[in-house]
Amino acid sequence: MQISVDDPLRPDVVALLEGHLADMRATSPPESVHALDPKALVGPGLSFWTLRDDGVLLGCAALKELDPGHAEIKSMRTAPAARRLGVASRLLDHVLAVARQRGYIRLSLETGTQDFFAPARALYRSRGFEECGPFATYVPDPHSAFFSRPLP
Repeated sequence: MQISVDDPLRPDVVALLEGHLADMRATSPPESVHALDPKALVGPGLSFWTLRDDGVLLGCAALKELDPGHAEIKSMRTAPAARRLGVASRLLDHVLAVARQRGYIRLSLETGTQDFFAPARALYRSRGFEECGPFATYVPDPHSAFFSRPLP
């Protein structure tokens, strides 16, 4: 399995991200869906990676700079067929390492509060993320869980 910088507009990536958006819309009210569409993952301040095995897309993750010391994890997604294979753990560890290399002092994320998101919340907690209040442009939302951690 290899993680590399990738294009969120590649057809297989678009399909994975559209599945991500469909799941978000199926589990959260419209005002609580904060996942980015593929076009929104291209641009300044955004980095996007995929994890592939022999060319097969298994997952993706993005990092969005909020300010010079603070970044946000976006679009963490594992392909349904690759769940429980450690894809999300590898991607999260990669994003953490890149964030440290870039000198960020804080890394944050938003995820859902529904049972569907319980595995994601458990993964984030296992890597030192703690619940926090809304950050950046987020507002309090009963369907959103906010997490953050310092980066030593």
